[in-house]
Amino acid sequence: MTLMEFSLIPLDKGASFSTYVAGTLAIVDKSGLDYRLNPMGTVVEGEWDELMSLLTDCFQALEKESDRISLQVKFDYRKGVSNALEKKIKSVEAKAGTSFKV
Repeated sequence: MTLMEFSLIPLDKGASFSTYVAGTLAIVDKSGLDYRLNPMGTVVEGEWDELMSLLTDCFQALEKESDRISLQVKFDYRKGVSNALEKKIKSVEAKAGTSFKV
C-alpha cells in the first residue's frame, strides 16, 4: 500500500481555498479510498494506480475552474503494509506513551 499526501491550490482564486478543497474532497470521498483531511492537505491510502488516478481526477476537476494551480504531493510506499493511516500514528503514540491530537 501507498500513502499519498497532496494539496491542490488554485493560485488565481484569492486568499481562501475552502470551496476548492471541498470540491477536491468530494472526489476523494467518492473514490472509496481511506483518507484523512488535515489543515495543510489530504492523506489518502491506496494502491499506486488508484492514487495516481485519483490525483489526476482531482487535478482535472480543479483545472476546469482555475488557470493556475500549485500541486504538492508526496508518497510513502511500503510493501506488505496496510492501514498505514492508523498504524503509523498508533506506533508513534506507543513509543511516546501518550496520545496526540489527530
